[in-house]
Amino acid sequence: MIHLSGRLRMARRSRTILQRQLEARAKLWPEITDKMLWNRKKRDGFATVPRTLPLMMSIMDDLSEKGFPVGQTYFELWSRLLDELFLTLNRPEEMAFHAGFSGQRALRTWKDRIRRLNDLGFIEAKSGPLGDLSYVIVLNPYHVIKRAYLKGEVQEGKWQ
Repeated sequence: MIHLSGRLRMARRSRTILQRQLEARAKLWPEITDKMLWNRKKRDGFATVPRTLPLMMSIMDDLSEKGFPVGQTYFELWSRLLDELFLTLNRPEEMAFHAGFSGQRALRTWKDRIRRLNDLGFIEAKSGPLGDLSYVIVLNPYHVIKRAYLKGEVQEGKWQ
């Protein structure tokens, strides 16, 4: 029972903080309506993202060979994830475009970045009916970065 009452206190506190934030927002931007904002509870097409994902993407780019950034490709994968953290790569051209690649070599460049993410340990790719890159599972990026840090491969400032 103590555990449940602690959760209730936290929920009440969160609602109080949310209410204060909503009131402050209404005072600062009275002209902005809810329709003008992206509410993840009312709209489709959202993903839960770690707060430190931009920093992790920067570290991923550092770990990848210079000139071959992988962070944007990783973020594009993450944005498609549901709770199972598993994807079927059945729309590679679309995924390449959303990751920022265009032109004749878009798909080839995207596949290269997927392979690099696999080699770095951020994802595990499996072959299947769509070829050697049919499925991926997205692993916990914190653990991958920690392993790289312990090997001296992550800048101290970014780790801290």
